[in-house]
Amino acid sequence: MADKNFLTDIIDADLAEGKVQQIHTRFPPEPNGYLHIGSAKAIYINWSIANQYGGKFNLRLDDTNPAREGEEYVNSIIEDLHWLGADPNGGIFYGSDYFDKCYEYAEKLILEGKAYVDDLTRDEMREYRGSDAGKPSRPSPWRDRTPEENLDLFRRMRAGEFKEGEKTLRAKIDLASPNMNMRDPAIYRIKYAEHHRQGNKWCIYPMYDFAHPIQDAIEGITHSMCSLEFENHRPLYNWVIEHCELPAHPRQIEFARLNIDHTITVNGLYLGDATAATTALNFPGVDPELIIIANTYGKLNGRIVKKFSCGAISAEEDVGTSLNSKRDAMLTQAVVAPVDQFDSVYDKGMADYLASGGQNIIDERREKLEAIYGVHVD
Repeated sequence: MADKNFLTDIIDADLAEGKVQQIHTRFPPEPNGYLHIGSAKAIYINWSIANQYGGKFNLRLDDTNPAREGEEYVNSIIEDLHWLGADPNGGIFYGSDYFDKCYEYAEKLILEGKAYVDDLTRDEMREYRGSDAGKPSRPSPWRDRTPEENLDLFRRMRAGEFKEGEKTLRAKIDLASPNMNMRDPAIYRIKYAEHHRQGNKWCIYPMYDFAHPIQDAIEGITHSMCSLEFENHRPLYNWVIEHCELPAHPRQIEFARLNIDHTITVNGLYLGDATAATTALNFPGVDPELIIIANTYGKLNGRIVKKFSCGAISAEEDVGTSLNSKRDAMLTQAVVAPVDQFDSVYDKGMADYLASGGQNIIDERREKLEAIYGVHVD
């Protein structure tokens, strides 16, 4: 990692001003699938910055949606971080560790008139909100329920008196905000599904945008670094911290995503051993440091694994523009590896991989993916 970039400039300023004493970062994946290669950038940035400042790095499994999560993915994520050399020295946590505190903060907002139980369905909510950022949303007919009525309904939601989708707890913020995320977002929904750690204790679950800042604050995270798609969520992140009066005020900072030519960098249909890099890159012969450096800094000319990815990792226009405009960020230290080395590394690595039972793993993954997505995977 570059010694100085726009992220470290922000952190240096926070340290100099006494806003923080020790740097504490986190990587918060949802355990609803195997990690993909795009995750490597978020992992490395958060881990390496904590390491550079002698701070702490947490792994937090964001298990707030029981219908999509499981222990298989939890174990895979932990194994992948270890393989990448990014073991969480701050500890391993779960979003479900904080369900009781999230519930307490939700009741606090209700009692202060900052949250209400809504009877609109998801489709009706979308219709009332609209899509024109310049035009205020229509208020829900149930927006002005009293705190006492809302508290009673919320507790009945927890008791299991309503069906899924029948009631939703929404934050009461600003229906005229140009940021659609601030227009009374849902913060709790009803979900009848057994949780992999909590069992059937809960039938209501906090939404990510509500739970995430609470989790960060409780863990003492100082800098919550994430990719640019969360930039418009930052005002809501700060709103939750301010109005829940949380014990700490973590700072959200966004960095650009990194694209890879001819490669899907989010959950895709790839096969292979453990799944740190879209399930295709983690087998003997592939150095995990190569994946991290290439994914973080920009371009790596040549084929990492020709069977799974044909094309070069490169700095796409949206990434280059965003990062270079912020004091060159992390694209200034591109790593270039000789192309002719990849064929020999690949051939030996794949031969060793298949000889050690890798074909069985590939076949097993193929069957799982075909069953999940209903398509044939070559």
